[in-house]
Amino acid sequence: MSSKPNPAQRLAHQLKLLSSVPSSSMSTHHRVFIEQNGSVISPFHDIPLFANQNEGILNMIVEVPRWTNAKMEISKEEPFNPIKQDIKKGKLRFVRNCFPHHGYIWNYGAFPQTWEDPTQTHAETKARGDNDPLDVCEIGEQVGYVGQVKQVKVLGETDWKVIVVDVQDPLAGKLNDIEDVERHLPGLIRATNEWFRIYKIPDGKPENTFAFSGEAKNKRYATEIVHECHEAWRRLITGESPAKTATYDLSIRNITIQNSPGFIRRDDPAYTSLPPDSRKAPAPIDPSVSKWFYISSAQV
Repeated sequence: MSSKPNPAQRLAHQLKLLSSVPSSSMSTHHRVFIEQNGSVISPFHDIPLFANQNEGILNMIVEVPRWTNAKMEISKEEPFNPIKQDIKKGKLRFVRNCFPHHGYIWNYGAFPQTWEDPTQTHAETKARGDNDPLDVCEIGEQVGYVGQVKQVKVLGETDWKVIVVDVQDPLAGKLNDIEDVERHLPGLIRATNEWFRIYKIPDGKPENTFAFSGEAKNKRYATEIVHECHEAWRRLITGESPAKTATYDLSIRNITIQNSPGFIRRDDPAYTSLPPDSRKAPAPIDPSVSKWFYISSAQV
């Protein structure tokens, strides 16, 4: 007798991606929407944070697959928050390869239903929220894909990036807190700190500085941050915190949270006018994206 799939498995089976807006990837117009059971949903608001709260399993959205360079991110400002490539000065943004790293060294993404409130200052670091969903580095062996929704468990945190592992990963049973990462994946935390410290240098920016001198914090600390950002998102989606201010204008449109001022029905013109699925071959990537940069201060 076969067992019924758990909520996390059901969610994974129901989700698929829509490559919408008639354009190819590596284009300023390219957007990736997420669909569940035939309906476009917001990865920011409609996908639940918890896949199984009792077991500590969370959902994360992969924005940038491991080893890739395109800086993909959930669009906070556009209706239903599709994933798009970031643009700076009219050009698509790519992360540079800082030797010996190639692109992003984990599956990089965000937790749904979280928000780093820019009006709030953290008591210990004195830093304000960056106005984004909470960042996540997934360290499992599988290379993800843009828009993939993974079920993960929290292991720790460094520089406001939560370290997690896919619950389906072969090592998931052995990875339960941040010290387990060094035990079973030696060098990864050090490489993660180095990556975030130097990755902006090729673009002419200084090294990043870290809270807590770069010390990776444990699961308990990281989990507290997740809950704080989930509560900040709750205030945003219910209207307790403004979605539009003089400095930002966030889309809180959703189809699942009926007590939200952003809730709309599926027959609403704002929903029915979403672009249809349209896929084209990726546009060519400038060869310069593959260039190595050798950073003299890097501790390899």
